[in-house]
Amino acid sequence: MIGNIIAWIIIGLLAGAIAKLILPGRQGGGWIATLVLGLVGALLGGWIGSALGFAPNQQAFSWATLIWAIIGGVIVAFIWQWIQGRRGAGTRR
Repeated sequence: MIGNIIAWIIIGLLAGAIAKLILPGRQGGGWIATLVLGLVGALLGGWIGSALGFAPNQQAFSWATLIWAIIGGVIVAFIWQWIQGRRGAGTRR
């Protein structure tokens, strides 16, 4: 149980960091924001993978899990950038 939680945290950090590298532009936040991005992205990526018919993985770590987490992380980071851009667009002059 504890090993799985640690694996999720590590996968979240890796996925969030890679997603930030893939997505162009400047992303704010430190390692906690990166962790949250990766964890939310992993949940989204896992949901997308399941919806597309890929079987969920029962292992603590697999390459497929990391890839889906990165895909989800990129989507979440893109949405976050879009929200931040729209929020800041109204205040610029």
